[in-house]
Amino acid sequence: MKTKILVTGGTGYIGSHTAVSLIESGYEVVLIDNLSNSSKETVVGIQEITGTKPKLEVVDLTYKKQCADVFAKHNDAKGLIHFAALKAVGESVKRPLQYYYNNLSSLMNTLECTVDNQINNFIFSSSATVYGKPDNVPISEDFEMKRPFSPYGNSKKIAEEIMEDFIVSNDSLSIISLRYFNPIGAHESGIIGELPTGTPNNLMPYITQVAAGVREKLLVFGNDYPTRDGTPIRDYIHVVDLAEAHLKALKRLLDRENEKTMEVFNLGSGKGYTVLEIIHAFEKVSGKQLNYEVTARREGDVPELISLPDLANIKLQWKAKRDLSEMVKSAWEWEKKIRTKVNGE
Repeated sequence: MKTKILVTGGTGYIGSHTAVSLIESGYEVVLIDNLSNSSKETVVGIQEITGTKPKLEVVDLTYKKQCADVFAKHNDAKGLIHFAALKAVGESVKRPLQYYYNNLSSLMNTLECTVDNQINNFIFSSSATVYGKPDNVPISEDFEMKRPFSPYGNSKKIAEEIMEDFIVSNDSLSIISLRYFNPIGAHESGIIGELPTGTPNNLMPYITQVAAGVREKLLVFGNDYPTRDGTPIRDYIHVVDLAEAHLKALKRLLDRENEKTMEVFNLGSGKGYTVLEIIHAFEKVSGKQLNYEVTARREGDVPELISLPDLANIKLQWKAKRDLSEMVKSAWEWEKKIRTKVNGE
C-alpha cells in the first residue's frame, strides 16, 4: 500500500510541482482544489509527466461540510500539504476581506478536519512576507515576524499564529511551516508551470509574457535603491527545488524526526539577484531583448530580501540546486508551450 498524502491547492503552481515529486517518490496523491485559480488540465499534465493520474477532489475548503466530507472519504491519509490560498498581493490590497476569509477559514477548517480524521502530519505553505521589512539580511527563522505590507502576507503571518495556538491543545499533530522566498521556473518537461490569471503579479511570468508578445512592456519599479544596480534584490528559487523541499519536510514528519510540534524553515537559495540581473539573464537565455521601462518605486517594496537557508540545509537535508539560468530557461520553455497551445500551432 502506498502512503496517501492530501494536497490542497494541488492543481496550482507549487502544488502541482509538489504532486509530481510526491508521485515520483512513490506516494499516492489526492489533490483537493476549488479550481478558482487553476484548471483540471493540470491533472492531465501531472499524469503526462509521471504516468500516474492523481485523484482530484473539487472542493471549496471554506465550506466546513465540504471539507469534512472529503477528509472523511480520505481518512486513511498519513499527511497533508496545505497550499490552498489566494495569493495575488495587489488583489489582496483591493479585496482584503476576501483574502482573510478565504485563506484563514480554509486553514481553520483544514486543521480541524485533519485532527478529526487522525491525519497527524501537516505541512503549511507560508511565505517570507511574514518578516515584513526586516532590519537586515540574510533573514533567519528567528527574525521577528513584522506586519507584512499586504493582506495576503498578513494572512500568512496570522495563519502561522493560528497554527501555533491550535497545536497547544492538539499535541498529536505535527506541523512544519515552510517560508518561501521567490519561486520561479517550471518543470523541465515544459508540461506544467506558472499560469497566472489576468495580469501577473510576479516578475518572471510578466517577463515571459512580454517576451511572448502578450504584454507590451515590463515596468521596473525603481532604480534608486541602495543596491548594486539600483533595483531591488530578491532570493529566487526554482519551483522544483521548492517541491523537493516539501518531500524532505514530509519525510521528517513521517519519520518522527521533528524536534518540536511546530517547526519553521526558510526555503531560498541564499543568493540575491536584482531585477535587472533577472532581465539580463532572461535575455541571454532566450535571445530576446525585453522592452522594459523604469518607473517610480512601488509602495511596500524593500531594497533586499535574501534567505539564510542553513536550517533547512541541515535539518531537512535539503539545498536549492538549480541555478538562475535553469530557472529562467524553464520558465521560458513553459511560456512558449502555452503560446503554442493558445495560438493553435
